[in-house]
Amino acid sequence: MEYNRFGNSVVVRLDRGDEIVACLTELCRKEDIRLAQISGLGAVDYVKAGIFYVDQKQYNQYELTGPREIVSLTGNATRKDGEVYLHIHIAVSDGDGVVKGGHLNEARISATGEIILMLMDGEVGRRFDAEGVHLNLFDFGG
Repeated sequence: MEYNRFGNSVVVRLDRGDEIVACLTELCRKEDIRLAQISGLGAVDYVKAGIFYVDQKQYNQYELTGPREIVSLTGNATRKDGEVYLHIHIAVSDGDGVVKGGHLNEARISATGEIILMLMDGEVGRRFDAEGVHLNLFDFGG
């Protein structure tokens, strides 16, 4: 992973073998990023993603292997209990153009990844919604 900061943006290049979530977590920790919008594209050869079933209050995960293009990578970086908290969704296409997507848990770069973090002043935390949907929701401290 290499990156450069330009004003309120961080431009990131991920290289073959880099894992997206681990690299972005490391970047946010190192640069003390507390609130950012994430967007990107690139190519991967492994993805672990999932979907949250509200009625069951659980994630179901799936894995994809083989060459895939990242059609969309979007999300945010916040903090939960002082630690980096990433919430990222991914959509990837196979060689036939079939797209699958979901909540990103892990993805390994096969060629390159180009990701931009748009930094925002301030901080948004997370709180677990035990009474409702059982997800870590934005917490504005109010």
